Formats: sequence, structure tokens, C-alpha cells
Amino acid sequence: MPKPRPAAGGGRWIPLDPARLPRWLDGFADRHGAPLAWSRIPDGAVASAPDGARAECHLPFGWPAEPATGDEPGTTAPVLGAGPAGTSSTDGASALGADSAGTSGAGVAALVAAAVATRRVGLLLVRRGAHAVGVADGDRLVTSKVDTRYVQGRTAAGGWSQQRFARRRDKQTRESTEAAADHAARLLSSEPTLSGLVLGGDRALLSAVLDDPRLRPVAALPRVELPDVPEPRRATLVEVARRYREVRIRLTEPGD
Repeated sequence: MPKPRPAAGGGRWIPLDPARLPRWLDGFADRHGAPLAWSRIPDGAVASAPDGARAECHLPFGWPAEPATGDEPGTTAPVLGAGPAGTSSTDGASALGADSAGTSGAGVAALVAAAVATRRVGLLLVRRGAHAVGVADGDRLVTSKVDTRYVQGRTAAGGWSQQRFARRRDKQTRESTEAAADHAARLLSSEPTLSGLVLGGDRALLSAVLDDPRLRPVAALPRVELPDVPEPRRATLVEVARRYREVRIRLTEPGD
């Protein structure tokens, strides 16, 4: 499991595989006492223990979207959150409000169901001179495209020589970004059931790629950002397909 890191304002962040969430919450209740008081937040839930400890559980894509009521012509249910249990955000809110009996109540069940729900998402990793595009079904990478392009490094030369090198570098960067947009349009725009987008790498270059008109529907999807991913490779995509599903827990204990 990745190491916790300090959280601004106190406590620490713990990234957790969703399958481990029930056991982790059991351990939290064992250490800090029961019953746990649960409250809903926009992207997850907070468990408060009798001794003052708090566990803020943040879901990567938040609560599942509510199904459409059908009152408006042509309305369809959003893809995001179409988990196997069919849990809606309304169900999650009422269950969490009613659950104060530890870690086995309906509130925890709603949170865990949302965390482990299988989603089909697009993956886009971009760094200067390299990009990787993929589609993940749950934590399984189902398709991918990786490419590298030569982009000249910076030069210490001055005057006209430096300007020439800068123009050449900008041109190479633009060509690399256009190639990333081409591959993203081909792999992601042809996936009508994508429920989210996972981004990693250089934010400025990612923004340039997503500015491509062909990617407007993809760019409008809910996002998870992983800025600390390594060089885009297929192995990186495989790791990102696992990492994006992690529940981020902000743990605050007495004395923090």
C-alpha cells in the first residue's frame, strides 16, 4: 500500500485500494471505538469516532449520478456511476444519514459499492515528447497506444542561434501534441460509454491536447488527475488503471 503523506491543516492522506476499504474501516472502528457517526460529503463520506478521530473517504469520481427521471424528453441516465448495485446519490445520502452502528450498516455498504463500482474510463498521459492513451474497464487496461517524438532539449546558446533552437523546439513540441490528440481522438472519441477521464503528466501539454475540437466530448467528462505519473509507457498505463480507483482517506486522529 502506498505510504501516507501529511495533509495540509493536519492529519494525513492515505490512498487505499477500494477492495481494502471495508477492512480498513473495521480497523478504524477497532482503534477508535464504535458506533461511528457517518455524514455525507459531495465526493464521499466522513466517519467520526467517539474519541474524535475522523476518516474522510473521498471517492475518485464522487457519488454515482442519479438515474434520469424521464420527465424531460430525450433525457437519458448519465453513464457515470452506473455501478452493479444501482446505488444513486440519493440512496447513498439517506443510507449514510441513518447509519451510526459501526462499519456494517447501509451507509458503509453504499460507500463501498460506489468505491468498487466498475467504470470504463479514458486514460491520457502526456509529457514533452511522449504520450500514452488508453481505455480501462475497472482496473483492467483494454486498449492502448503509446508514442514518442523527438523534442530537442534546451540550449545555452544565445542570440539568433538560441531563437532558432527555440522555434525548432516549439515546432517539435506542437507536432508531438498533435500526435497525442490524434491518438486520443481515435481511441477515446470512439468509446461512447466512457464515464470519466484520467489525466497524468504535464498540465499545460494535457490542456493543449484536450483543446482539440475532436476531443470536446471527452474533455467534458468528469476527471481524475494524477500529476506525479512517470514517463508515459504501456506499463505506466497499467499502473494508472489501478491507481485512479484509489479512495483517498484523510485520517485525523486525536493529537494531530
